[in-house]
Amino acid sequence: MQPVRVENLVKQYGALRALDGVSLAVEAGELFFLLGPSGCGKTTLLRAIAGFVPPDAGRIEIGGRDATRMPPQARNTGMVFQSYALWPHLTVRENVAFGLRLQALPRAERDARVDEALAVVRIADQAGKKPNQLSGGQQQRVALARALVIRPACLLLDEPLSNLDAKLRAEMRGEIRRICKASGLTAIYVTHDQKEALAIADRIAVMRAGQIEQLGPPRRLYHHPVNRFVADFLGHTNFLRGRVTGAAAGDRVVVATPVGPLHARADGAPPAGEVLLGIRPEALSRRHAAEVNVFEARVTAVSYLGEVTQYDLATEGGEPRALAALELNAGEEVLAEGARVRWHVAPEHVMLLPAED
Repeated sequence: MQPVRVENLVKQYGALRALDGVSLAVEAGELFFLLGPSGCGKTTLLRAIAGFVPPDAGRIEIGGRDATRMPPQARNTGMVFQSYALWPHLTVRENVAFGLRLQALPRAERDARVDEALAVVRIADQAGKKPNQLSGGQQQRVALARALVIRPACLLLDEPLSNLDAKLRAEMRGEIRRICKASGLTAIYVTHDQKEALAIADRIAVMRAGQIEQLGPPRRLYHHPVNRFVADFLGHTNFLRGRVTGAAAGDRVVVATPVGPLHARADGAPPAGEVLLGIRPEALSRRHAAEVNVFEARVTAVSYLGEVTQYDLATEGGEPRALAALELNAGEEVLAEGARVRWHVAPEHVMLLPAED
């Protein structure tokens, strides 16, 4: 359980600045996510921490030691790859023991540590099988056990669930968090799947163009994004451009928008002039007794998604992007296309964002 520090890390590939002065601190025992679209620099950052990509500038510390120029094998990190990278001719036990053989540990200690790792990932009963006899989820557990058995200072995971189907991915999310917490590991996890990150991360760094846009706990990032990019990447968001026209009760401001005046929360000093409002689809409701933040919209499409129904909405404001609403399917009457409905959003669920983003 050791911390990881990155200070002003830079990596250039020709004209492409893959990492542009990235700094972050991962606390000991933390499950930390690097999240962002393809090409944002998250995998380059992970590989730089692992020692596979030498940075052009900056510093990397692992457990208080300067690891910037250390070779990968000297950093005491465990890596779990997207492809699993299991030896097909070796059994599960032999795959897990491979790293320990390179360390020339005594046979008794090696066997004990392999047994411990297999027990942690709950795959001891498959120890004698070859990888091609296992399911995708079982192969992922073997890859995790192989990384855990060397008792790394930090576990690095590069999109480890991307090869699994949706149901298995959801199951393995919880397992990975359980394994990391049970082992007391510091873990850095790369993904582009925002649901994966929101579900199990202690903290998330959202990246774009080689820089960190925002860093914090999942709930903070989801409900208090700093700009349009973060709000749009972490879940679905309706956006409305507007202009602040005054203050309301408490820490709220009134914003003139194409759907009428809306009250929004102001996190910090109230802004003035042009702003962008963000409203999550699940924040819109057609059951209300409010006098503010109510507007009418016509249902243009209905999508049944199992546990929820999604409505695409058109307003008189002529917004180029239709609004959307989500409702839990818990006995509520499903609206028909063409229905005109009054929708409400609570002021605390209206996000005030910079207009220039």
